[in-house]
Amino acid sequence: MAALSLPPSKTPFLGRLLRLLAKSDVLASAEAGVYGLTPLSYLLVDGILVDGEARQMAFPLAATSRYHMEATLGLADWFKKDVAQPPFDHVHGATQFEESMALLDPETDKLFHEALAAHDWIGTVLRECRDLFNGLQSLTDCCGGDGTTARAIVKAFPHIKCNVLDLPRLVLHFWSDEDCINILAQCKKAIPSREVGGKVIVVIDMVLGSSPETMSETELLMDMLMFLCTRGRQRNENEWSMIFMITRLSRNLELEVSLRSIR
Repeated sequence: MAALSLPPSKTPFLGRLLRLLAKSDVLASAEAGVYGLTPLSYLLVDGILVDGEARQMAFPLAATSRYHMEATLGLADWFKKDVAQPPFDHVHGATQFEESMALLDPETDKLFHEALAAHDWIGTVLRECRDLFNGLQSLTDCCGGDGTTARAIVKAFPHIKCNVLDLPRLVLHFWSDEDCINILAQCKKAIPSREVGGKVIVVIDMVLGSSPETMSETELLMDMLMFLCTRGRQRNENEWSMIFMITRLSRNLELEVSLRSIR
């Protein structure tokens, strides 16, 4: 308790909390009163990096911030009103990853950006799908984030010249179907044809229905997060395929798509 800077009087309450976390598999407990880390809780330890870059602790801290909780509590009022803005924007008068959020709460705005960087799965892509980058001499990173993706790619493929046009809200699941189509159409215009090596690499971190049943609740909870904070949503394989078909990326370009969740 001294190491945690907690008063001794809180010992019984801490024990009850740890008991629940062990039951939920957040902690391991081989014997009563003794607790250890699981693979899940290990990722949440401050200072632990995943794939050399991502600090995972920021994501749960952001998702459980008071701003998200208040937006959730405001859903009843949001459903009764004919408003187009997401519940988060409706409750707080601010939009995540935009100046309005920084003005509302600079510290929480910084946390939200750290959480977005933590949600970068490029390390997994580089391990499992390295052939996506075969033949590339240059690459423009125009997804959401802070340059984490480009840094990892350059480290793995030093010969690739990377240009970074990252904007936090360019993640496709932040946007409506119409917006996704427009974004991908602009990518199509900017990229050379297949004959000279043009390629669009679309990294989709979650595809509804593509994971084992044990992950289905997580997929739906992530969809609720999109519903709460953005105009976008998580999509299943058919919905993503329809967007790519409408955009017609595959006619003149080599479209590299892996329609499965990155686990």
